[in-house]
Amino acid sequence: MCGICGFYKISPTAPGIHETYLKDMNEQMLHRGPDGGRVWMEKENRCGLGHRRLSIVDLADTAFQPMSNEDGSIVIAFNGEIYNHADIRKELEATGNHSWKTDHSDTEVIIHAYEEWGLSCLDKFRGMFAIALWDGRKRELILIRDRIGIKPLYYVMENGVLTFASEIKAILKVRHQKPQINEKALYDYLSFLTTPCEDTLFQNIKKLRPATYMIFDEAGRVKKQRYWDVWDHTKEELYHADDRTITEALLAELRTAVKLRREADVPVGVFLSGGIDSSTNAALFSEDADSLVKTFCIGYDQDYESYQNETHYAKKMADYCGAQYYERLLTQEDLFDFLPEMVRLQDEPIADPVCVPVYYVSKLARDHGVIVAQVGEGADELFWGYRRWKAYLDLSKLNDWPIPAVCKKAGYGLLKRAGRGGAVYTEWLRRALVHQPVFWSGAEAFTEYDKQRIVSERLRKELDGYTSFEALRPTYERFLEKAWEPSHLNWMSYADLNHRLPELLLMRVDKMSMGVSLECRVPFLDHKFVELAMSISQKKKTQGHVSKAVLKKAVRGIIPDELIDRKKQGFGVPVYDWFQGRLGQEMKTETLHFAKTTGLLNEAYVSKLFDDPRRASGLWYLYNLSLWWKEYIL
Repeated sequence: MCGICGFYKISPTAPGIHETYLKDMNEQMLHRGPDGGRVWMEKENRCGLGHRRLSIVDLADTAFQPMSNEDGSIVIAFNGEIYNHADIRKELEATGNHSWKTDHSDTEVIIHAYEEWGLSCLDKFRGMFAIALWDGRKRELILIRDRIGIKPLYYVMENGVLTFASEIKAILKVRHQKPQINEKALYDYLSFLTTPCEDTLFQNIKKLRPATYMIFDEAGRVKKQRYWDVWDHTKEELYHADDRTITEALLAELRTAVKLRREADVPVGVFLSGGIDSSTNAALFSEDADSLVKTFCIGYDQDYESYQNETHYAKKMADYCGAQYYERLLTQEDLFDFLPEMVRLQDEPIADPVCVPVYYVSKLARDHGVIVAQVGEGADELFWGYRRWKAYLDLSKLNDWPIPAVCKKAGYGLLKRAGRGGAVYTEWLRRALVHQPVFWSGAEAFTEYDKQRIVSERLRKELDGYTSFEALRPTYERFLEKAWEPSHLNWMSYADLNHRLPELLLMRVDKMSMGVSLECRVPFLDHKFVELAMSISQKKKTQGHVSKAVLKKAVRGIIPDELIDRKKQGFGVPVYDWFQGRLGQEMKTETLHFAKTTGLLNEAYVSKLFDDPRRASGLWYLYNLSLWWKEYIL
């Protein structure tokens, strides 16, 4: 796990770039790699790579990056882990075509795999990665992001130069112009709590999509290619299989995923909440462990109306699998202490307050000597794990009924006239009217109706006729083209696999954990496990109208029944309770200042929103935006 950066002069007439360009970017990502930083410059200064190192696999100096092959024609800067690197190395060694300088570096495996198989080597990699690879033979630079988008990669093309990095702040350090807000992306942010790929909230700065590579050559050409889609790898035989076959296949693949992610040359632990996902992680991680596993949990200083502590369930699971257990109870003051650092680490708003506990649980792990931690993201999206998804699924099925459009239109009009235009069910009816899917994301901030009133009149006019479904449209069209079971539930999973997970949930984990120099690994998002999970029918996943029915069957006997059968709460923050104290006033002050100063929000409408504590979660999204603007734009 590291931070990477670099440049490529896509125009031969671009201004000269010096080594300090790379060093300045590297310095901005010190937290991602406290164990060292190095840079490499191509002899004609056409390309340069930088790397910050967090040593995890092969701690020797020979494994430092940027790393080259034997003759220096291939150079790489790599962030992430290739979990099956040992098997690939054996395959490469058997060819006799390569000389090795490291003992067991996965970085060197990538170099020689590319030499041997070209970009088809990506098919062999099982891991998470953001890769920058210079091919001096072809004089091409290649940027690659992993299949699920666990690792970030940002880039900008300006003044004949491509600049890229693991974090936007590194790019901002070497840009010559003042950052500006991408206003269309801001409108999408108000839907999705984050900015959908490829946009960021910074004008002209992009993020590479998951499962995608880009090739830049010295003629100025750019090729962008998607190299993986889950629907190209699902198994129809599992679709028709019985329950026992499905659960055995899932558990076997998950065991493999966890075992692969246990490998490291530094201490590894597990984040534990007491839910099914993290408990399964802890149980499988503890199987055949050489020593007591360290587990880490976050709670709060009291039980709040909007969030009840689950630490006792986590402690029970730790005892069950014989693990060491550490916890920290957060207060509202912990939130205020962390806010400035949270905004700096985010780069662009990741408007999920869970960033706060993710940071503190990461810090708890790091303070107890752990450098790598397993986390449970992904299971809810793959196995119908959210309570709200039941309503989405029921309404999507209802929308399949042959209800005349005129009836839907009349109902929509009545709801608006009754003052319910901003209600989520009114928005769902609007989508049905214009033939959009009811489900856009597992986490939505504001409806289109609300957004039209939240943004300023100027911005509303500039975006006239635009809805944030346009950010999802390419994904939806690809789903309809590729999915051999285009069910509503499969669309929901596919949408979140392509948007909410890589750009919100996984980024909050990456940015907050790397803020304390901790690597997080996500077994449920191992691409082989994802392929299996997406092979299972909607009917099987929703048996008995029970959330996570298939996964619960698979892990019964692995974790206690009490944890499997208890009501799901989910990892959260008591924003509603804290909003009614100091937090609410701070949020209002910052948000209205942003609205007044930028002219992007309707100050009067936003002010009215603050009169309703039930809007606290939505107002957090505006607050996060306001703090980001103050840090990066003002």
